[in-house]
Amino acid sequence: MALKSYEIKIFGKVQGVGFRFYTHKKAVELELKGFVQNKPDGSVYIEAEGEEENLEQFILWCNDGPAWARVSEVQSQETPFIGYKEFDIK
Repeated sequence: MALKSYEIKIFGKVQGVGFRFYTHKKAVELELKGFVQNKPDGSVYIEAEGEEENLEQFILWCNDGPAWARVSEVQSQETPFIGYKEFDIK
């Protein structure tokens, strides 16, 4: 089981729509660790770690997000593994 780590940036109407709450819910469901936080520029930033297949599903979900979100762009790149213990909302 190879664990991977990704940095994900999500742009669009993604703040004030429950994005962090639903991101946390999805991450826990997929057994991912890391965190999600709002950024001053209006984007959402995520660091997520877990099994590659689960990360792929998670990134696909990020392209839609919760029902009220309007995602215009998702950028993701693999990053060095840190070893988070849980998934937090910051």
